[in-house]
Amino acid sequence: MSRRLFGTDGIRGTANREPMTAETALKVGMAAGLHFRRGNHRHRVLIGKDTRLSGYMLEPALTAGFVSMGMDVILVGPLPTPAVAMLTRSMRCDLGVMLSASHNPFEDNGIKLFGPDGFKLSDAVEAAIEEHIQNGIRGHLVPPGELGRARRLEDVRGRYIEFVKATFPKGLTLSGLRVVIDCSNGAGYRVAPEILWELGAEVIALGDEPDGYNINRDCGSTSPKEMCRKVVEYRADFGIALDGDADRVLIADEAGTLVDGDQLMGVIAEHWSGTGRLKGGGIVATVMSNIGLERFLRQRGLTLVRSQVGDRYVFEQMRAGDYNVGGEQSGHIIFSDYTTTGDGLIAALQVLAVIAESGRRASEACRVFQPVPQELRNVRFNGGQPLECEAVRTVISEAEQRLSHGGRLLIRKSGTEPLIRVMAESEDPVLLNAVLDEVCGVIQHAAH
Repeated sequence: MSRRLFGTDGIRGTANREPMTAETALKVGMAAGLHFRRGNHRHRVLIGKDTRLSGYMLEPALTAGFVSMGMDVILVGPLPTPAVAMLTRSMRCDLGVMLSASHNPFEDNGIKLFGPDGFKLSDAVEAAIEEHIQNGIRGHLVPPGELGRARRLEDVRGRYIEFVKATFPKGLTLSGLRVVIDCSNGAGYRVAPEILWELGAEVIALGDEPDGYNINRDCGSTSPKEMCRKVVEYRADFGIALDGDADRVLIADEAGTLVDGDQLMGVIAEHWSGTGRLKGGGIVATVMSNIGLERFLRQRGLTLVRSQVGDRYVFEQMRAGDYNVGGEQSGHIIFSDYTTTGDGLIAALQVLAVIAESGRRASEACRVFQPVPQELRNVRFNGGQPLECEAVRTVISEAEQRLSHGGRLLIRKSGTEPLIRVMAESEDPVLLNAVLDEVCGVIQHAAH
């Protein structure tokens, strides 16, 4: 069965518009509750959220859905997505839910579901939940005496802080390092500065005053200019920018220059390989990662396995090949020794550990390869199938041939927005721009 509600990272849309309405959230809670209600034990679901205003609408709707199916609900409030995954598994819950649209503006929201093992749900399970919604759920409602209960758990922030700190090497501290942390006015606004401070860093916090509207607004990993500026202004050693639900990270070196997820994965792969910690003889990254990373790893006898875009697809490849490092260029990085999903804070700490151990500056430690010139453009479309157009297929085929020597072209639909993403790489910047102009122009024409 094909999925209609679920995209590459759960369900996402504009708040109070389908599918991100209270009615749909209620149905999702009921359908997911039905699917995960197995056995005679007391069933539990944990619900976290980021700082969006619409969380106040969706959280009670989901709660009502789960309670109506006989599931007890544990509410943890604003907390990073990876914390929800960790707590779901730690507390032996049957299901975990995160309300967040990640890096999107406050107008959007999303529903991410985690199984009892802390992993994001498979396509098959998501399809089964959709089937429950379509086939009707009301015949499965529990009798009055079996309704679930809801309670709010107050100490979860401290649990997550200790969990993240435990991933930092024992005996190391961040003492003497000045760190700028941009929390994106999102889910990590309280835990992120505390973790860094408790490990000994001098902390300058930005984006730590959420008001329901300002999540990801001119801040965080999608808008890191202010973080980079503050690194220079405060003469910091390191800058960190999280996204709205703190599962991705970008960093800046002491000069305020950004370092993307590809470089961070290269840093960790080389360091962990040298210390015998890297499993699988390489790492997993998506089709979006730069060719330069692949070449860097190959020169060191390491492999790069590529997956489709989406951190759950990265993790599927990691599990299949027993890799313990994987991620995306955007900064979703997974360390399976610790987590079941991307965690921006854990990723930042692993890089900080390399800097603390080596005594090098971030600019020296965090640039391990020269990336091949790469550009990504987005073409918005209003329905239809522009990639099925014959003219579009022809221009794509011709572009792929032109880039075949040392470059590549990748075109895909976004799983979260009505966009077609066009990415090209080439050692020749003139060719790169010419190809992108031509391909995007034809797609744009077909999309309207």
